[in-house]
Amino acid sequence: MTVETDPRAAARTAQQRAYRDDGILSRSLGEMAGGRLGPLLPTLVVGALTVLVLVLGSSSGDLPALLAPAVLLTLLVGPTSTHPHDGRLDWLVPPAIRAIEYGYLAVLGFTQGVPRPLVYTLLAVLVYHHYDTVYRTRQGLWPPDWVYQAGLGWDGRMLITAAAAMIGIATPAYAVLALYLGVLFGWESVRTWLETERGSTGAEVDLEEEAGA
Repeated sequence: MTVETDPRAAARTAQQRAYRDDGILSRSLGEMAGGRLGPLLPTLVVGALTVLVLVLGSSSGDLPALLAPAVLLTLLVGPTSTHPHDGRLDWLVPPAIRAIEYGYLAVLGFTQGVPRPLVYTLLAVLVYHHYDTVYRTRQGLWPPDWVYQAGLGWDGRMLITAAAAMIGIATPAYAVLALYLGVLFGWESVRTWLETERGSTGAEVDLEEEAGA
């Protein structure tokens, strides 16, 4: 039986973990779990619960219900952060986390009266960051670990906005997050690409060849 080579498996695992964009809390829970918890089932379960809770919470204005997804995702999906993500469908986990995070931030912001342009700005910053991460890793340019820590991770961002909503400062929290993350991700991305372009030797990654590998 042919077994996938270790370098390829390690690279795929590293990519999936980068795409997850876990924060310090999720990484700590993952270390405690020791990589034994599979990521797909908890993520799908939390995703279904999040949709249900957000629908009920947004229609009733029930703040505790709106805060529940951030806690559920952290407690159930965070411990899976150190798993190899080597299952056939484990590639679904990062996009599922993205959908939950984006949906949560949007519904929470709209429900708490955050101006729509501000909600969209925060989401645009996050979309850029995650797109940049995917594109860079396919080019062999890995974002430094401090970016994930400074970027708070999906868990940090969701918990911060949830706490802000609880004490009635959702709009300032969204504004500060959008500004902070926009400067952080934008500056680090531009700096990296400029340095890469100056130091380029003409070697590029063939994305079509990589996708067909």
